[in-house]
Amino acid sequence: MSIELHKNNYVNQILQNETYLGYLKQNEEKEADRIFCHHNLSHFLDVARIGMILNLEEGYGLSQELVYAAALLHDIGRWKQYEDGEDHAAVSARLCGSILRECGVSLDETDLIRQAIASHRDGSVKEEKSLRGLLYRADKLSRPCFGCKAEKDCNWKEDKKNQSLVI
Repeated sequence: MSIELHKNNYVNQILQNETYLGYLKQNEEKEADRIFCHHNLSHFLDVARIGMILNLEEGYGLSQELVYAAALLHDIGRWKQYEDGEDHAAVSARLCGSILRECGVSLDETDLIRQAIASHRDGSVKEEKSLRGLLYRADKLSRPCFGCKAEKDCNWKEDKKNQSLVI
């Protein structure tokens, strides 16, 4: 199995994209006083790295660029959920399109990334051997609820909290 890196290296373009950076800043501002998990670059990179581990261990065969792009963009609309309650998965899937276009991502890959982002909170995709399933699992594994000092005060339902290193 080979992990293909795209020649245009769109992941680094995403990281430098002004719109992307603006969404990160909005997330940071909305979560400035939040004691729980943050939706920031550190979280996005955790999801990307865990996603790549799953990709390699389980033989998904997805490119590094695809996994990283989905992880970097999966929560960019979180700020909007704080503003008006709209589901951040749907918002992030909608917002990522212009960023991906600006970074030269193909329409096929953009569709895969959008679908994965839109369903990254949908437990029904957990077992899929696809970018959707991988992003769902990597996102959940990135949250160490079992070691969080604020876990007792967290508003997540108990069955949603990650209480182990492996799911």
